[in-house]
Amino acid sequence: MGRFINPFTDVGFKRIFGQEVSKDLLVDFLNALLEGERRVKNITFLDKELVPIHAEDRAVIYDIYCTDEDGEQFIVEMQNRGQANFRERALYYLSQAISRQGEKGTAWDFDLKAVYGVFFMNFRLKDSARKLRTDVVLADRDTHEVFTSKMRYIFLELPSFTKEENECETDFERWIYVLKNMETLQRLPFKARSAVFKKLEEIVDIASLSKEERMMYDESIKVYRDKLATLMYARQEGLEEGIEKGLKKGREEGLEEGIEKERLKNARGMKLLGLSAKDIAKVTGLTEAEVEKL
Repeated sequence: MGRFINPFTDVGFKRIFGQEVSKDLLVDFLNALLEGERRVKNITFLDKELVPIHAEDRAVIYDIYCTDEDGEQFIVEMQNRGQANFRERALYYLSQAISRQGEKGTAWDFDLKAVYGVFFMNFRLKDSARKLRTDVVLADRDTHEVFTSKMRYIFLELPSFTKEENECETDFERWIYVLKNMETLQRLPFKARSAVFKKLEEIVDIASLSKEERMMYDESIKVYRDKLATLMYARQEGLEEGIEKGLKKGREEGLEEGIEKERLKNARGMKLLGLSAKDIAKVTGLTEAEVEKL
């Protein structure tokens, strides 16, 4: 295992961008992402789970959900593999955050705050232009003038970023380079240029993890690699189309059954170590109720 955590894992990604103690890293990244447009001074993390308004509706759970000092909201997601209706999923996520701003009564005049969706993709988006960054706004079809800036999608297709360390020209490119190559690096570059990368190195050093954090990270790595192995197996079997639609039912059930058994086994071990049901659920993907039953 390398010196630094894998930022594509659930635990790794949230350790970098989802902690109160290191929220200045997220602020720095957002400012690099939006350089020349606006500047975020501070953020406040919001509840990542939006409980449905109606009992029969589906809950929405974000990786990272925060608001800045102006009340504008940011949804930051890491996705490691393509899935059916990925664009529509992003639309649904942002629409939920928009609709939640509505207030009861006739006095409210639809004074909405902007919602930004930032989607890291560790895969190539189907039918994409094969570029790192795709910005989507609501604009006039003919003039291309922005109709409203209240809803903004930024898709970051990581496999399309091919620059080397010495080719990075902006802080945004430096962030992408570090995130994409972190697990294979022995030292983080750009520390002389910005103190934020020095702090990042301290946060992502595996040696800095506590025993409980290390166990959670190891489980997260296993889940991540299991998913990669599943995809590789499908490709080797010539099931590229099946990856987009879901693996063939028989293979999918067999692979998922094996992964589920291992997940339950690891959850039991974590429970014996005294980890909370909430933390175990975060790492394994089980619900807290399922953890309690083990």
